[in-house]
Amino acid sequence: MTGSQALVIGASGGIGGALAVELSARGLEVTRLSRSGNQLDLASQSSVDRLLSPLDGPFDIILVAAGVLAPGGGRPEKSLAEIEAEAMLEVMAVNAVGPALVLRHVPRLLPRHGRCVVAVLTARVGSIGDNRMGGWYAYRASKAAANQIVHTAAIEIGRKNAQAIVVALHPGTVDTAFTQAYRQHPKVSPETAARNLIDCISGLRPEDTGGFFDYAGKPVPW
Repeated sequence: MTGSQALVIGASGGIGGALAVELSARGLEVTRLSRSGNQLDLASQSSVDRLLSPLDGPFDIILVAAGVLAPGGGRPEKSLAEIEAEAMLEVMAVNAVGPALVLRHVPRLLPRHGRCVVAVLTARVGSIGDNRMGGWYAYRASKAAANQIVHTAAIEIGRKNAQAIVVALHPGTVDTAFTQAYRQHPKVSPETAARNLIDCISGLRPEDTGGFFDYAGKPVPW
């Protein structure tokens, strides 16, 4: 990867920051965009356009690692009775519409030829086939929507560069502020998660494009 360029969206977050550091350690030149560093608001098309329009790349790796679990530091819904329209719309705006707004810019930011990777961090709880516990309506729905957006974008981007790999990735449960309240789940450090994800990305092939994988490179059911 030495000499390549990478773009990390959400680079001030726990996972995003660790991904940027790991990519840099592997010899890539990393462009970092985030809410705290650049006032990036994924729910705002004007904000996304303001920051991505001036970029010209080409980027060999583009990672979207920003998201929200619940608005205002709250928790995901445990039952249907807890669903609130405004909260659900906010989660959908950041987790699904946000990656779509970033992906609008991706075709022109990738090289025209050769292997390149676009990865959007979603979550295993966005899997419809793997959902056996229920709850978390807004978060699950937003990640399922993001998965569909990624899969559809992979088809379009693949028409322009057959070596482009566009995937949704599940990072595992990572020990960040995002997961502080969920102590029952085994967690890994952001640094470990970043190494796992970059190793996974390194092993992806063009035929994997449009897929949904975990941090170990194993397919996750839609």
